[in-house]
Amino acid sequence: MSLTDLASEGKFKTHKTSKAEIDQLLAVFDRDIADAKITGLSTDRRFVMAYGSALSISIAALAACGYRAASEGHHYRTIQSLAFTLGTDPKTVDKLNKFRQKRNIADYERIGMASEKEVREMLDLANKLRLDFVEWLKKNHPELI
Repeated sequence: MSLTDLASEGKFKTHKTSKAEIDQLLAVFDRDIADAKITGLSTDRRFVMAYGSALSISIAALAACGYRAASEGHHYRTIQSLAFTLGTDPKTVDKLNKFRQKRNIADYERIGMASEKEVREMLDLANKLRLDFVEWLKKNHPELI
């Protein structure tokens, strides 16, 4: 299975990215990661912001490969694409997917879903994804830096 196969199944659409788009997605990361560190916010809100920062990296990696997730289930598919784009290991992809599920509940259904430990884990995961993305971009798509 590849991104091309998944696109032919309608899970992804082709997309032409640009350096400006990648720069904007990195700026979204920077904003969200900074907001996630504001200790005056609830742990739920900080968790959601940290998750958003990781999602922006996932979107950027997918865009750099020439794709965008189809609308239905786009967070799930974008996270799953990390295995194909950055070569992220399955354990990390699974952890991010579990955080995606927790984020949905914290954002829409209940309060008190995220612990301080989970916020730190999400921040660490997001920061690692950003580092991996920048290194991958330098090797695979230097024109987008």
